[in-house]
Amino acid sequence: MKLHLEDVEVGTEFVSGEVTITERDIIAFAEQFDPQPFHLDPDAARDSFFRGLAASGWHTAAITMRLLVTEGPDIAGGIIGAGGQLSWPTPTRAGDRLHVRTVVQSVRASRTDPGRGSAVLKIETLTSDDEVRQIFEVRILLFSR
Repeated sequence: MKLHLEDVEVGTEFVSGEVTITERDIIAFAEQFDPQPFHLDPDAARDSFFRGLAASGWHTAAITMRLLVTEGPDIAGGIIGAGGQLSWPTPTRAGDRLHVRTVVQSVRASRTDPGRGSAVLKIETLTSDDEVRQIFEVRILLFSR
């Protein structure tokens, strides 16, 4: 069922399935989008701030988006962001099994457009041991029926 503004309630939680991240995944993403040594080379990464190969934060963000779209809330009109705050408290590593937990923080109707509103979601990307790899607090658009 597609979720509209009228369907979304504060406190509602959505949890995705897991995806496992491999060393090959980390390096392939980095080669194309974030070619820094600590994302590309396990040996160079050992002597870096990360003390080992770490996925790009943008890789973690891309995985999060994929899990949101394929296994998260089925928002009518799609998941359309309207701004937010993103942080990576701990690095994603090869072997991590990631899932996404989304909690609705607030919902409000638009003051100027009766056909839409917005919600603030707290989206945490977690390992199978519930270690937080990414926190994304985002305002999304919601459409009325």
